[in-house]
Amino acid sequence: MFEREEYIDIQPQDLKVEIFHGSGPGGQSVNITDSAVRITHIHTGTVAECRQERSQAKNKEIALKKLKSRNYQAQLEVQEIKRRTMRKMQIGTKGRPENIRTYNFQQDRVTDHRVKENYSNLFEFMLGGEGLDGLINALDYHEKFLNIESMLDSYQMELQKNKSGKS
Repeated sequence: MFEREEYIDIQPQDLKVEIFHGSGPGGQSVNITDSAVRITHIHTGTVAECRQERSQAKNKEIALKKLKSRNYQAQLEVQEIKRRTMRKMQIGTKGRPENIRTYNFQQDRVTDHRVKENYSNLFEFMLGGEGLDGLINALDYHEKFLNIESMLDSYQMELQKNKSGKS
């Protein structure tokens, strides 16, 4: 879980600060003082800008608060997407194609839909025979495959995140 937005730690070396003239009403001082501030967070590309105050320091403080808030919101969105994805994987749609296993007594067959395997001799299967051992081994292999696939996906996401942060 992420901390509250005011505790988000942003290092000064991760920021690109630009100072420029403010615009709009405010008299002649708007055109002569560099009081507007634009802060870019290098790793995420998030930009916050402020030109409300006449003081550069106050504008910088406000822009930094905006930047922290935007980064916090982005982190919350990523966390929410991960939570929804995990929940959807666990719950599914409960549709017909999501059957785990079918016991067909007329054809003396057990079908496991996760590993797409059929096992004959239903009576022996129910008593814990060879068919059940084969299914357990296939499910173990399938779970290991899904774990490796998940690790590769998270590694690829991390690489993309690091790649986009360096540009």
